[in-house]
Amino acid sequence: MASNQDTLVTVFGGSGFLGRSVVRALARRDFRIRVAVRRPELAGHLQPLGRVGQIHAVQANLRYPASVEAAMRDSHVAVNLVGILAEGGAQTFDAVQGKGAATVAQAAKAVGARMVHISALGADENSPSRYARAKAAGEKAVLAATPSAVIMRPSVVFGPDDQFSNRFAALARMSPALPLIGGGMTKMQPVYVGDIATAVADAVDGKAKPGATYEFGGPEVLTMRQIMEIILAVTGRRRMLVSLPFGLAKLKAMFLQFAPGALKLTPDQVALLRADNVVSDAAKAAGLTLEGLGITPDSLEAVAPQYLWRFRAAGQF
Repeated sequence: MASNQDTLVTVFGGSGFLGRSVVRALARRDFRIRVAVRRPELAGHLQPLGRVGQIHAVQANLRYPASVEAAMRDSHVAVNLVGILAEGGAQTFDAVQGKGAATVAQAAKAVGARMVHISALGADENSPSRYARAKAAGEKAVLAATPSAVIMRPSVVFGPDDQFSNRFAALARMSPALPLIGGGMTKMQPVYVGDIATAVADAVDGKAKPGATYEFGGPEVLTMRQIMEIILAVTGRRRMLVSLPFGLAKLKAMFLQFAPGALKLTPDQVALLRADNVVSDAAKAAGLTLEGLGITPDSLEAVAPQYLWRFRAAGQF
């Protein structure tokens, strides 16, 4: 039987929030890892995650097929983690999450590599959100090129350096009130980044069903209001939670899409919040979940204190 050390896994987008956890999980299983990123000179922080020579960064941009093909050379598995939460310049949802996913899948097909593709819960070609439509287009393109690809759809992902819980904790530190778009009734199933990374490593290990679409969520279904309340409790802050109707939120987002950092809010993000983001009953029945892979998911309330401590109010311990 071939050793994992004989398997080269190319991870597209491996230097980001989810990428770091995926590279760590793969390194622990002794895979050889090629990290394909736009700026490889900024991926040096990944080296300590593995043995000397185990992790190697190369340049690749999903908008340039030749660079993707070069990154896939001699690879056995492709893992595509590339995604954006907001558009900017040439980095559009369609270019990155639609056509970009297709480019990776075609490069994987050309070298006979297996593929694991990270999409998003809520991917829907009929969604009012361009983000969700592009995710759906990416899934369709991946399966067209590599029918045995494993598709993974996580709900909102949390963990150190995420753009979710950290963002709201930062807002709570600077603002006396936090907005609840649509009244904060949208349901989500926050999932820990480490659990997603384990699932990806399992798929690379051949433990996932080829051609299947998995849906990943944490142990609890929470409303946005409940999520905000957990973050406020963890950071020891008291803030007003103000209901913001979708129409007004969309209007504000027309201006806030140009705001920096935690203040940024785009009209497309408002559109996403119109639909719940939870694992379907069909996925549960088919065993296409974290639990179906034998992974017991961690909760936001259990993990968040480990990294949100830096946002705690003065005098709170």
